[in-house]
Amino acid sequence: MRPPHDRGGWLDGGPIDRSEHTLADWERQMHGIIRVLTSPEKRVMRVDEMRRAIESIDPETYESRSYYQRWQQAVEALMVEKGILSHEDVDAKVADLEARGW
Repeated sequence: MRPPHDRGGWLDGGPIDRSEHTLADWERQMHGIIRVLTSPEKRVMRVDEMRRAIESIDPETYESRSYYQRWQQAVEALMVEKGILSHEDVDAKVADLEARGW
């Protein structure tokens, strides 16, 4: 079985939506986070690591996430993998943001 990111030749996949859309604030923030984390000055992660993390998302989850949600999941996985954050750190921050109405 091919991984979900390999779209070439999917007969039942339908056309790929190539239309532009206005990015939500969190999507622009995610883009900024990636630029900082992959910058030569910071070198926290590399673009190829990001790609690997995205391509490692299980097919069901991959299909249920938007483009930037996949980025978000990949960044979290890489930060945990590198020991920069723990799952508990992320869960605590999510709980804090939800408590504040985000």
